[in-house]
Amino acid sequence: MADAEQVYCPAVTEAQQQVVAACHRLAAEGLLIGTAGNVSVRAGDRVAVTATGAVLGGLTEEQVVEVDLAGRQVGGTLVPTSEVHLHLSIYEKYDVAAVVHTHAPVSTAASISVSSIPVIHYQQLLLGGEVRVAPYATFGTPRLAERVVAALEDRAAALMANHGAVAIGPTLDKAVENALLLEWLCGVYRDATLMGKPATLTRQQQEDVIAAAIARNYGTVQGTEAE
Repeated sequence: MADAEQVYCPAVTEAQQQVVAACHRLAAEGLLIGTAGNVSVRAGDRVAVTATGAVLGGLTEEQVVEVDLAGRQVGGTLVPTSEVHLHLSIYEKYDVAAVVHTHAPVSTAASISVSSIPVIHYQQLLLGGEVRVAPYATFGTPRLAERVVAALEDRAAALMANHGAVAIGPTLDKAVENALLLEWLCGVYRDATLMGKPATLTRQQQEDVIAAAIARNYGTVQGTEAE
């Protein structure tokens, strides 16, 4: 439980607001259903994370608690999500600022049905390439955290076998976008397999896409220069 006297930290308050907004958006998009899933954002040496049992589509700031990087609760009166160890393990391994874990319908179905998702569309490269599926482990356990961390090596998202999906990012907005992109990708892959054997992009094609994206500053809003 949190200490009775808590130090006011504006960064954490802002982080709580970000988590609430992210959960509301993900729920509206159908990626967070009821209490299933969890979201966190790192603010310095603290992590703002959803509380266990919270209905995420109606999340309030009071349902976002704070823990330090060792997992000690330093803010809020509710119990953190059972997957807090997963979030902290990701922050320990990777230089990211946010983690989104969902039980999104199509991503979860893919986690049950495939061993990976090969590169079938150039936008998938925004996630790092082939989407790996972390082997199954019981929720909330160090073993699950270890396996998911391994699946995220050089990736912005991964599937969790018979469980769901996880996405990370340098900001919470980006982690949310990565979760949405993963759900879209899983839907495209599902539909493609119904039509036949999906074609995949070769290594050279992937490298060409990356070069073109860098040259054109792909994915950013750009204005025209005045004459």
